[in-house]
Amino acid sequence: MTTASLIGTSADFRPREGSIRIQPSRGRVKLRLGDVWKFRELLGFLIWRDVKVRYKQTALGAAWAILQPVFTMLAFSLFLGRLAKVPSDHVPYPIFAFAGLLPWTFFVNGLTASASSIVISANMVEKVYFPRLTIQMAAVAAGTVDLVLAFSVLIVLMIWYGIAPTAHMLMLPFFFLIALATSLGAGLWLSAMNVKFRDVRYVLPFLAQFWFYGTPIAYPSSLLHEPWRTVYAMNPMVAVVEGFRWCLLGTTTLSLAMTAVSAGMGLVFLVTGAYYFRSMERKFADIV
Repeated sequence: MTTASLIGTSADFRPREGSIRIQPSRGRVKLRLGDVWKFRELLGFLIWRDVKVRYKQTALGAAWAILQPVFTMLAFSLFLGRLAKVPSDHVPYPIFAFAGLLPWTFFVNGLTASASSIVISANMVEKVYFPRLTIQMAAVAAGTVDLVLAFSVLIVLMIWYGIAPTAHMLMLPFFFLIALATSLGAGLWLSAMNVKFRDVRYVLPFLAQFWFYGTPIAYPSSLLHEPWRTVYAMNPMVAVVEGFRWCLLGTTTLSLAMTAVSAGMGLVFLVTGAYYFRSMERKFADIV
């Protein structure tokens, strides 16, 4: 028996239809989003896993998705709305604050989960090939369940205060996409850095707190005058928060310039984060 008969010919090792050839990346970094689509079933599984793990062995379960923004809203309403008399764009302060907390909670939860997702999934990263982008996408997308649950409380508040929805609500998915892009983009930056520099887990709480105070959640952006208000919108969450209020409460603070600047910055976060993540991805299995 010859050596060729034992190992077969080169034709035996040609990839079959539907298979994926794993090769080291060379030259310019490519996002390879097609691979993410091929692994869409895995993405769905990871989203479901993250939703279940989030409230596993908790006494209140998914109720925490409602309690967290509700108690924060009550604290803001007492100390800022009632005592400090912070303006609220001519709408009741409790619903003003809650409408801002709704997208913010989604954003910061997605950012926190995404930043640590690669390290938490180290066993998968070391042993199995799949697009690592799916881990971050699942971590952020899982927060949509919490957003939907908390949104039910906002509907109750709108009924309580007699605020009727308008045609502006059709624009709500657009502002949600800005929040999604910003959370995922920033999470991609932080998760890639967290693999190499574990200081990220200590920096993240300070970053989230600073970002919170730089977003008009407890106060309106109308306190700023142009052109500073548009400059302020370089924080993508500014237009997201004000956009939610414009869509749901009918406030008039949001402008087209603010929306364009925030949407552009959200896209910058997403694109640069994706390319940085892909450039670092080849080292994950060796470092994590």
